[in-house]
Amino acid sequence: MTTPTLPHPGPPAGGPRRVAIVFSGGPAPAANAVISAAAISFLEDGREVVGIFHGYSHLQDYHPVTNRLLPDQHYRVLSQRDVRGIRNQRGILIGTARANPGAGVERVEHLDDPARTRRLRNVYNALVDMEIDALISIGGDDTLKTANYLHLFQQRLPEGARKVSVVHLPKTIDNDYNGIDFTFGFFTAVDVMAQEVQNLRADAMATSSWFIVETMGRKAGWLSYGVAIAGEAHLVLAVEDIDEALLTDVVEGEARGLSLERLADRIVDVMLTRARKHNKHYGVVVLAEGLSELLPPSQLVDVPRDAHGHISLGNIDLGKLVARIVAARFQARTGEKKKINGLQLGYESRCAVPHAFDVMLGSQLGIGAFRALVEEGLDAHMVSVSGQLDLHYVPFHTLVDAETLKTEVRLIRPQSDYHRLARFLESRADRVADWAPGPRRER
Repeated sequence: MTTPTLPHPGPPAGGPRRVAIVFSGGPAPAANAVISAAAISFLEDGREVVGIFHGYSHLQDYHPVTNRLLPDQHYRVLSQRDVRGIRNQRGILIGTARANPGAGVERVEHLDDPARTRRLRNVYNALVDMEIDALISIGGDDTLKTANYLHLFQQRLPEGARKVSVVHLPKTIDNDYNGIDFTFGFFTAVDVMAQEVQNLRADAMATSSWFIVETMGRKAGWLSYGVAIAGEAHLVLAVEDIDEALLTDVVEGEARGLSLERLADRIVDVMLTRARKHNKHYGVVVLAEGLSELLPPSQLVDVPRDAHGHISLGNIDLGKLVARIVAARFQARTGEKKKINGLQLGYESRCAVPHAFDVMLGSQLGIGAFRALVEEGLDAHMVSVSGQLDLHYVPFHTLVDAETLKTEVRLIRPQSDYHRLARFLESRADRVADWAPGPRRER
């Protein structure tokens, strides 16, 4: 199939006449606030808005003859009635998916390979078929990469071919985005999971037990740290905390990775410190799910992966796995058995009723999409907010590596104020070589 090259007069003066909105990746609280504010901004200005259903799933499989996109089946032309009064609603009006039309594109030269860009071409042709002038992309760093791919793909089209402007709105409850201070949904997710941790803390206190809680946070510790701080956990560990002391020994022919036994010993140190020094025989530990990605490769061989190549962290169930090892290590070091429970938190937070701040932040990002496209005439920019909801527009090329086409994750800086806050509020983990229990009292 050939790419359309017919001359196109372009949208009317003042920006795009018809825009599409696509939401991709995992859900996040306040998603509907973003969609609503963006759509209303364009509708109020006399422009058309098309909501694409379920991410790039339908766009990437488009064919002009055998698989055309149908209204109310694959997309909907949104009206004021669709998008008014939904800013605080759970879920996502247009749905989402993890489809990856950029799969196979790993270097700049791959964008010149028709086989590797087949799905990107399908996305472009689908948008042209629907007479879309601009695409509003909402999603995480993988979705940002897709938005950048689409922009770079269009730069390679013949002169005179229709172009679809692209702006991106950052979304992730992990809050690990460069170019913005906080992402919408982060505070809601922290609040929901922190309340659960507080419940578990009370349970642990009542039963003299421990909980190992795994939270979302694949690549950085922002979410797990927030949950631990707000939930008053006694220890938090994320990918930023893994040092040489927690890695496996050097073995010829095998890459080093996170040692679960050494991680368990670090947790047992905290347990013994609390018991011996403070007579506290209970507690809650928060672990970021991304720790699983640091395991030795040999332990990840059979773990399923998603469309973007990420391992399915839910299948590892890190909380339960670590809890079993901690229980064994505790008994080995003390001669006593201890009730230690492991569990996962995360999915219940992704479509929770959004926190007021997330609604305000998401709404401003949605309006920022209108301002970027109509008032600023921008293409290939991410909308950002800082300070008192001040809008900024960040070029894709400052967020994506020009050679690898990958985005850079924003990690928690060691000894940053956020890092020091979490470390200050948790229990001190002194090394305890021998178990010498003292008299127990009510805690």
